[in-house]
Amino acid sequence: MIVNEAGASVYSASKLAAEEFPQFDVSIRSAVSIARRLQDPLAELVKIDPKAIGVGQYQHDMPQKELGNALDAVVEYCVTTVGADLNTASAPLLARVSGINAAVAKNIVTYREENGLFKSRKELKKVPKLGEKAFLQCAGFLRVAESKNVLDNTGVHPESYEAAEKALSICGYSLNDVAAGKLDELSDRVKAAGEEVLAEKAGVGLPTLRDIIK
Repeated sequence: MIVNEAGASVYSASKLAAEEFPQFDVSIRSAVSIARRLQDPLAELVKIDPKAIGVGQYQHDMPQKELGNALDAVVEYCVTTVGADLNTASAPLLARVSGINAAVAKNIVTYREENGLFKSRKELKKVPKLGEKAFLQCAGFLRVAESKNVLDNTGVHPESYEAAEKALSICGYSLNDVAAGKLDELSDRVKAAGEEVLAEKAGVGLPTLRDIIK
């Protein structure tokens, strides 16, 4: 396999790398970072300032603050689109999720180390300094594969679980079908039922229904 090493030296000399691998010198830290990029690219690359990944030969001619803001927005878009696994995500990755700052991200990792894997999204509320507002902002972007509720492992927000189950039921599906990945005809069944009718029966607006189906 060929893995892009851009920014690995920046990571290896960082405070975070020293915290993660205090026993290794910088060359070993770089090697670990490159290996981890093959395992989980997004989780590893978020540890590096986007500007250090080499985004073009003219990047230093750009207004640095504006460039930084633009690159940060791309990283946040990637994280929120893909979602973060609550039971494997590092603190730097969690800190990129909406509603979670660096301190809360560290608290999530500490809670996980002390109490074992998260069993549901609701359990997040037990994490110190993660209040109701933060939960509402971040819950939809976090995934819990180990949860008994399969919706905890999707992009559906907890506030929309009831609506999602209603919509599935009307379309002739159940949560078991979601878990088994047997939703091939979902889009067709939504069209057959009528989007607006389905949204009304599920008790949500059209944009929310479309998000749930997606």
